[in-house]
Amino acid sequence: MLAEHLQSLAKVTPEESRHALNLDGLRQPDVTFWTVWLDTELAGCGALKELDAEHGEVKSMRTARAHLRKGVAAAVLEHIIAEAKRRGYRRLSLETGASEEYFAPAHQLYQKFGFRRCGPFGDYVRDPNSVFMTMAL
Repeated sequence: MLAEHLQSLAKVTPEESRHALNLDGLRQPDVTFWTVWLDTELAGCGALKELDAEHGEVKSMRTARAHLRKGVAAAVLEHIIAEAKRRGYRRLSLETGASEEYFAPAHQLYQKFGFRRCGPFGDYVRDPNSVFMTMAL
């Protein structure tokens, strides 16, 4: 699934604008990674990266093609938000792609959960290929 995620992003986002974590990135101590399984099938994944003691970042959200539009991403995002609150974060942010054609479902999901567009955060810089979103917890 991770390889599929990185390959699909390569088709719609220039290399310098891709901020998806590879396997080494997901293994860092400031990142917690979860997967969703339906029976024996990997249905989705997502991660939470600690930016500081009060700010987390949603990373590596992905739903397997066979499970699109079944609520997998919403379940992962609900879990990440709950964990961010449990950790005492005051803010949760994310970076995603700007291509409306490809990323529109993700933008809609994040907005549904209360994320709003914002400027770059953390180490990010303004990029026409990125959409930055945040929510207060």
